[in-house]
Amino acid sequence: MNGPVQAERRHDPALYRSFDRKEWAKLRAATPLEVTEEDLSRLLSFNDALSLDEVRDIYLPMTRLLNLYVGALQDLHTSTDSFFGRRSRKVPFVIGVAGSVAVGKSTTARLLQLLLARWPNHPRVDLVTTDGFLYPTAELERRGLMGRKGFPESYDVRRMVRFLADVKGGCPVVNAPIYSHLAYDIVEGEYQVVQQPDILIFEGLNVLQPPSERELEANRPVVSDFFDFSIYVDAVEADLERWYLERFLAFRQTVFADERSFFHRYSKLSDIEAEATARNTWATINLPNLRENIAPTRERARLIVQKGSDHHVERLELRKL
Repeated sequence: MNGPVQAERRHDPALYRSFDRKEWAKLRAATPLEVTEEDLSRLLSFNDALSLDEVRDIYLPMTRLLNLYVGALQDLHTSTDSFFGRRSRKVPFVIGVAGSVAVGKSTTARLLQLLLARWPNHPRVDLVTTDGFLYPTAELERRGLMGRKGFPESYDVRRMVRFLADVKGGCPVVNAPIYSHLAYDIVEGEYQVVQQPDILIFEGLNVLQPPSERELEANRPVVSDFFDFSIYVDAVEADLERWYLERFLAFRQTVFADERSFFHRYSKLSDIEAEATARNTWATINLPNLRENIAPTRERARLIVQKGSDHHVERLELRKL
């Protein structure tokens, strides 16, 4: 295993522009704040810290930047269609959001969906997570991968690529499989319907994986090939582990308490037993996946969002064009 992942590492200034919180906040310009505390409360995952100040300082500048990217891509497609003398077609703008377990990437993705949908030139914004593209539990068990759930090999990558290719190709209706965190499995026969959105946000642990040697040799596309913009949500390992432990302990009284939950047995654990279980899961599954697969893709992102110990964003690194 490689050494610990540090969020405070500075990236190559030839490749990235670095912004502290105050510098980034100034880039909001005149973008209006159209979010309420009630909106935020509906978006939050457990133990995320998200305030209106955070939205104003971090996410409004981010959505302003993304709006400019979307407009530029729309203009490019219109110009290209004009060149070929064909009717202009709608091509969704795809944003990839990656990061570790417990870093808050789901909240980031949901907030971006809310904010981006309020811009007039791209009102339809869909959010799809990669959980639905995990192999079903029976298949994971057949392959001996239940202990590797969340690692790249536990996903049906070909199905993911087909889904994104269909969305990018302008298919009128594309179905994404649905995952139940309660059952810890794919919901057979149920789908999320995606119908030509202006923007698709695709969120998951390993969405920025580079092609393998086999994929390179076969010239096969990978998931990140379909992204027009990508975001990596980052934090130091010690904070990620703490956030994971806090979430696990709290879930005993919420998600795990439901008798239908795959993890219902954990609701009966004592504090000491629960902490030991969570630490073992982090050390044997989540940390190795972070070090081996997730963190190495950080520099493949267009924007790196670095969080501090209180979950608030402290620094952003934007890759130069």
